[in-house]
Amino acid sequence: MNFAFLARIDPLVRLLVLAIALATVLPVRGHAHYVAQQISNAAIFLLFLLNGLRLPRAEVLRGIGNLRLLLPLVLWVFGAMALAGWGAALALEGVVPPMVALGFLYLGTLPSTVQSATAYSSLAGGNVASSVVAAALLNILGVFVTAPLFSAMAGSGSAPLSGDALLKVFLLLLLPFVIGQLTQRWARGWVLENRQVVGWMDRASIAIAVYVAFLSAVEQGIWGQLSPAAWAMMFGAVCLLLVFAFLGSWLLGGVMALERGDRISLMFAGAQKSIAMGAPLAAVLFPPAKAGLILLPVLVYHMLQMVVSTPVATRLRRE
Repeated sequence: MNFAFLARIDPLVRLLVLAIALATVLPVRGHAHYVAQQISNAAIFLLFLLNGLRLPRAEVLRGIGNLRLLLPLVLWVFGAMALAGWGAALALEGVVPPMVALGFLYLGTLPSTVQSATAYSSLAGGNVASSVVAAALLNILGVFVTAPLFSAMAGSGSAPLSGDALLKVFLLLLLPFVIGQLTQRWARGWVLENRQVVGWMDRASIAIAVYVAFLSAVEQGIWGQLSPAAWAMMFGAVCLLLVFAFLGSWLLGGVMALERGDRISLMFAGAQKSIAMGAPLAAVLFPPAKAGLILLPVLVYHMLQMVVSTPVATRLRRE
């Protein structure tokens, strides 16, 4: 059998599928589950530490000046996309399990993914510098905005934002990023010299967070909670949200009369959603029994956005 096609699949997508499969066939319980949770917390801390080391402060300061791109992008990502996710969640009530429907709202409130948004913007001939800074700033904002925005739109009964949850967000997401920024002088060189190793550390951290999130979901019988019709409805809703994200952000760039490079950057940063933020934040915000179900729409969206982005970028490049 020829497995050459697997080499063309993004490594992160392969790791996510493996993490879900392992959680299904090799779940851990009791003390082992507790240990897995602590390993996941350490991996999340490492992920955001590396992000803090990687992003130059000078680039952030330069990118902040491009307000014609950043302001509409922030409004699109945390406004229009959050409302679209909320609408999808309402439409799917009673069709899919409540936590899966709520996952669409969670998906809508997430920031953009940094690496792939930048890579596809570069492939399409977009403004790479603006893409790097815009996606990075969205992720920094996401640490402060996603959790309270999701809680406010979902209602405190569905998603209470407790002091413990805020403390975990600070300790596992914000604190390591700040440490990374402050220690760039000594450690950033090593990160840049070992890009391949650091890249796999990133992917492994995300995969561990997904694995732990799905452990309790598997115990709750996640695969039996969705009928074939519910799976089809969820997949269809993700596809519609993806079309809205790409087409809407592209049209917004046109309405704003952005230069073509910035318009491409806005589309990829505005349409893509970050599993790198989504999985760790879900592990921090939600009880284990809910996190896996809430992440389902995020995982499907992430995999589909990788499939869609390549032909879109290639076509824009040719034009």
